Amino acid sequence: MKNSSIVVEKPLVAPASSNSPIPIPSKDAVEMPSSKLQQQWNTKNLALRLGADFTSAACAASMVAPLISIIDRSIMENASGRNTLANSLKSSLRTLLLRPHTMIFSKPVALIFMLYGGTYLTANTLDTATSTIRNLPAHHVTTGTMKFAASSAANVGLCVYKDQVFVKMFGPGGPPRPVPMPSYFLFTLRDCLTIFASFNVPPLLGPVLNERMSSELRKKVSGTTLAQLTAPAAVQLFSTPVHLLGLDLYNRPGAGSEVSWRDRWTQVRKNWAISTAARICRIVPAFGLGGTVNMKVRRNLMEKLA
Repeated sequence: MKNSSIVVEKPLVAPASSNSPIPIPSKDAVEMPSSKLQQQWNTKNLALRLGADFTSAACAASMVAPLISIIDRSIMENASGRNTLANSLKSSLRTLLLRPHTMIFSKPVALIFMLYGGTYLTANTLDTATSTIRNLPAHHVTTGTMKFAASSAANVGLCVYKDQVFVKMFGPGGPPRPVPMPSYFLFTLRDCLTIFASFNVPPLLGPVLNERMSSELRKKVSGTTLAQLTAPAAVQLFSTPVHLLGLDLYNRPGAGSEVSWRDRWTQVRKNWAISTAARICRIVPAFGLGGTVNMKVRRNLMEKLA
């Protein structure tokens, strides 16, 4: 029987002795420099920037709230038969001129302030969050889907709440009644139409208008600016009957033989023209003046905080 030779290979790396120290990574190899962490997020004056968001939203909302509350009240009183639109406008404007404090600090104006202040503030804080996370300048303004969705959710939710309070305050006489669900649905549909025309239509319609406008006219106003002014106003031709139908469902409850759909359509058609004109007038300060004031005040404050 032959003895087989056993070859023992030497280890490539000698085992460390019990007395040899274990290598420890250096501090610089583990820790990330603090300057790199600061470059990832733009947190400079973050609390003051959020205060600027609130200030600009409040300035814009306070400018448009009195006029919009007067127009909304006149439309609802005219739809309910409580007062004519012209008389309601005259009465409210007289109060604003002779006793401005009673108008400015009234509940209707506070509700409109809440509506547009909340909408502007939602858009502003989203811009600040985006500039912080993406390390962009403080005055950066976003234009993506996230901003549209957030602003729309805030506007629709607050506006529906405002309308169900307004319809109880300025509807027909008697104790307030619960607002029916179809009215909530119609108010939501009305706001979705307006928001779609205000945010989605102008970027699509603007280039088309630019192609058909003369060079001299384009120097004065761009197609996008023209679309931003006309699209929200034009959609009121379609959203106003939706609004009036929602009001009529509250003002004249009942179904079937009590109040027929023909009767409701007759009432909507009766107030269609004058209510559309009034709602077009409220769109200009709401989406024109208010949006411009909010944008300019925020930009000026953010540039000082940068």
